Amino acid sequence: MGTRVAVAGASGYAGGELVRLIAGHPELDLVAATAHSQAGTPLAAAHPQLTGLDMVLAETGPAVLSDADLVFLALPHGQSAALAAQLPPGVKVVDLGADHRLTAAAAWSRYYGGQHAGAWTYGLPELPGQREKIVVAERVANTGCYAVATILALAPLIAAGLVEPEDVVVVAASGTSGAGRAAKAHLLGSEVMGDLSPYKVGAHQHVPEIKQATGARSLSFTPILAPMPRGILATVTARPAGAVSLGAVREALIATYDPSPFVTVLPEGVMPHTAATLGSNAAHLQAALDADSGRVIVVSAIDNLGRGAAAQAVQCANIMLGLPETTGLSAYGVAP
Repeated sequence: MGTRVAVAGASGYAGGELVRLIAGHPELDLVAATAHSQAGTPLAAAHPQLTGLDMVLAETGPAVLSDADLVFLALPHGQSAALAAQLPPGVKVVDLGADHRLTAAAAWSRYYGGQHAGAWTYGLPELPGQREKIVVAERVANTGCYAVATILALAPLIAAGLVEPEDVVVVAASGTSGAGRAAKAHLLGSEVMGDLSPYKVGAHQHVPEIKQATGARSLSFTPILAPMPRGILATVTARPAGAVSLGAVREALIATYDPSPFVTVLPEGVMPHTAATLGSNAAHLQAALDADSGRVIVVSAIDNLGRGAAAQAVQCANIMLGLPETTGLSAYGVAP
């Protein structure tokens, strides 16, 4: 018998992806899946792709979750902290929400509002020294989806002194599943198909998280809703710190991620595609230099429900449980 795990918020897109990954994981046993409005309904009614998993969604609460060894919280922002506080010591928790990502209370208040619940160990294993922190952590805060796509592209370049931490510009497109499963008029198929639209321009909540994790001091971020179910393509640009060659940029990225089982710097000239990361925990990166402005460009592609949510949460759980971090996960996408 493997480690007993539970998923709170299993009726949502990220929660459903978590359950799918857990079902195929050789060391994890799902003992509870919970929801709010859909509590009492079969899991497969919320997620037809999980037909065959004979489980009924329970009401979300500490009693049903406390029996697990590890709990995944796939809840809306602002709802994880109160529930996590009611779980007993010894129960490990990976929070896919934003409640515990930020170290600065002022940043939380500005971008999310309400009381800051405090920071947990940040769940991005590829950051220097972060695996070692996750190994001993009982509570881990998973990254935001746009955040991980941007941080993986930017952090090594700032750390190596290749780009200036000021005047970082990010334009990123995401599939509609990033907005959650709640019915909203602007997410209807008729509204989304054949259209690209920016949102939260100049005030997206992942900005302070990206700055915190990369050391960027000034960041302009423009998110775009794309007519696809899942995936993120982020274009990250920054001013070079002096004379910087494309080779130096690629070398910094490769040196950082060469040991990583999930982050790949693509061969020179090959650009990332969101479809290539579908259903995986992969992140694909490519670098370029802008011929006119001289700015450094790194393009990043991930699956927002995989690397940007559920798969990365499982990666962190593996590390917390002393398992190989690749257990139950794939670096290879599903195509076509």
